[in-house]
Amino acid sequence: MSNNIEETPQQPRKRSWKRILLIGLAIVVGFIVVASVGFVAWANNTPEPTSAAIAALQSDGVVAIQDEDGVLRFEPTGQLATTGLIFYPGGRVDYHAYAAPLRQLAEQGYLVLVPEMPLNLAVFDADSAATLIADNPDIDTWVVGGHSLGGAMAAGFAADNSTLIDGLALWAAYPAAGTDLTASPLEIATIYASNDGLATLDDIDNARYLLPNDAQWTLIEGGNHAQFGSYGVQNGDGIATIDEATQHSAIVAAMMELMARLEE
Repeated sequence: MSNNIEETPQQPRKRSWKRILLIGLAIVVGFIVVASVGFVAWANNTPEPTSAAIAALQSDGVVAIQDEDGVLRFEPTGQLATTGLIFYPGGRVDYHAYAAPLRQLAEQGYLVLVPEMPLNLAVFDADSAATLIADNPDIDTWVVGGHSLGGAMAAGFAADNSTLIDGLALWAAYPAAGTDLTASPLEIATIYASNDGLATLDDIDNARYLLPNDAQWTLIEGGNHAQFGSYGVQNGDGIATIDEATQHSAIVAAMMELMARLEE
């Protein structure tokens, strides 16, 4: 006689909602980590400053240069500067890359400060000028400026801090939509280039309504986007028909016109 016991199949254990949520959370966190690492790598993948920029970073009897605590400082040695420029670098551009034209401004007696931006993007520290202004109380007159994304962030700072500064310099840049400077008391200069493939002539023209009627406009014929600094070819840019030194000279001349307006 045999005992036939009919076995009941076991039901598969159901996963608890808690475990499902934990798995989902782990996937989301993993995605965020991977995306963040990729973004940091992208932001820090900047072109190297060219030999022209490196050569302009050497101190001499006219300009003393310091590169400390994330601030590049150009200071005239023969006179006490009373006017200063705080310059925001373009997006994903090494802050040393603007040394050549900025040094020329320091040679004319102006203090020039270039903050290193987190992840090489001025959007992450658009108010850094406020700290630099507070750290340099001997300067009576301040201009804030920048190239490309740096210029847009400088415009935003200028709109919110017109009592701290006296001028705004936009290099191949324009205010972001909603940054209305039409009634600003500041002296404002826009310096742009005919062959710029990134801040195009249409881009500049379409932003004119955000700036006051007495703003200074300087078009550099034959210049392009990358030659506002010294960092080689930039993807999407137009081809310059003038050399970098010529474009820098035009930038400095336009900046000197802005500085002269501040002294009137």
